[in-house]
Amino acid sequence: MANEKIIQQKQAMVETITEKLQASKSTIIVDYRGLNVEQVTKLRTQLREAGIEFKVYKNALTRRAADAAGLGDLKEYFVGPVAVAFSNEDVVAPAKILNEFAKGNEALELKAGVIEGNIATLAEVQALADLPSREGLLSMLLSVLQAPIRNLALATKAVADQKEEQSA
Repeated sequence: MANEKIIQQKQAMVETITEKLQASKSTIIVDYRGLNVEQVTKLRTQLREAGIEFKVYKNALTRRAADAAGLGDLKEYFVGPVAVAFSNEDVVAPAKILNEFAKGNEALELKAGVIEGNIATLAEVQALADLPSREGLLSMLLSVLQAPIRNLALATKAVADQKEEQSA
């Protein structure tokens, strides 16, 4: 009886992890071996403030969930002390925060990730971390969109100034 209950709990956990893998826009897998409690707490706080969930699961359950989510190739990364960061909103934020934290804490090692449903290698995760944030990208887009209007306004003003000089 107790054995059945444990199996049901494990199955429910696999389902939960599977749902998180499928719903997440960006999932990053890290090896946190060597981080102390203070460092992990600091990292969790940074991630939580960005709306990112940071969890440690048993590797066997996470491997089953990866299979169930259609991400079987991800199983090779679930070895040793592994934590997973899930972001349902911002694709770039988890990679950016974890990469920055890893620069100051060599014990944290990025392993791989899932970016919008596709498995990403360490190099791809680091490339994602180097992208500007969502706000930065929106700012760049706004700047590009404003440039033609600004140029038109400057040209119109120059023509008006020129006509004013000619009539004077």
